[in-house]
Amino acid sequence: MSVKLKIIITIVLSTASIFLCTALGSVSIAINDIFRILSHVIFGAELPSHLTSANVSIVWNLRLPRVFLAFIAGSTLSVSGAVMQSILRNPLASSYTLGVSSGASLGASLVIFLGVSLPIMSMLSLPILGFIFGLGSMILAMAFASRLDGRMENQTIILVGMVFSLFINALTTLMFALYRESIQRMIYWQMGSFSMRDWQAIYILFPLALAGIVYVSRFRWELDVLSFGEEQGESIGVNSRRVKLKLLVSSAALTGSTIAFVGVIGFVDLVTPHVIRKIFGSSHKYVIPMSAIAGGAFMALCDLAARMAVPSVELPVGAVTALIGAPFFAYVYFSKRKS
Repeated sequence: MSVKLKIIITIVLSTASIFLCTALGSVSIAINDIFRILSHVIFGAELPSHLTSANVSIVWNLRLPRVFLAFIAGSTLSVSGAVMQSILRNPLASSYTLGVSSGASLGASLVIFLGVSLPIMSMLSLPILGFIFGLGSMILAMAFASRLDGRMENQTIILVGMVFSLFINALTTLMFALYRESIQRMIYWQMGSFSMRDWQAIYILFPLALAGIVYVSRFRWELDVLSFGEEQGESIGVNSRRVKLKLLVSSAALTGSTIAFVGVIGFVDLVTPHVIRKIFGSSHKYVIPMSAIAGGAFMALCDLAARMAVPSVELPVGAVTALIGAPFFAYVYFSKRKS
């Protein structure tokens, strides 16, 4: 099968997943009715008699923002994971490994436990502080790693990131112990959810996600080279340290901006890039855009499963991705170790 045909199939299946996730729920809506509702909202077309304002509200105000937010989150996390795995040459590497999720959780705990609020944008205090703390913890880890190892070897980066994650998690755990009355809200945020999100989150996150993905795509050739080792990159003129720093910070920004809005959702950044590499090969010309498309569809389907797996109960989407990703994580680890 040609690469072009694989790309077309991936795009078609991902598009179908968006409509499927929009159609299914506690109230099922036919696919053709979704098109009618979109025509009514966007172009002012007349609604058929069997569709009511409640159907319009379900599709336009509830499901579409949720599905699009899930798609964007899956895209950014998958691209971030693909970049991290390549530059660190570790199939289990991700922004979470380097302390981004821990830092974002600390920022969220300040808002949830201590009531910290930004003076002008109080409604966005949680996502903004989550992003700042997530990206800041990553930058601090990189600065510390560069002091320990001027060449910033991959093992040093990963170990320093793990140490920072453990330390920041300890601070968050202390807040759990001191402020028990808000534990349930914090746990729910840490497990990830797309519920009760509106178009405002899309308007903020989509430009950030698009800019980040386009930016890391500019380094697709350098990523191809670095995946074979830094020595090979430097031998043909690639400044490995500078490129690595730029991509590490960019990937952390992608992850941080996402989890700041939807909470900590793991394993998507691990599973999707591996599947894409199996299908399209290791060239980042295909890995990055296809990870964005397939990762978005995967996240949207996981959110659909979280909504419909248990009647009258919505599961945290992070639990669903963990149920799928944890066995995959074990498979990748033990298969690599065996080889």
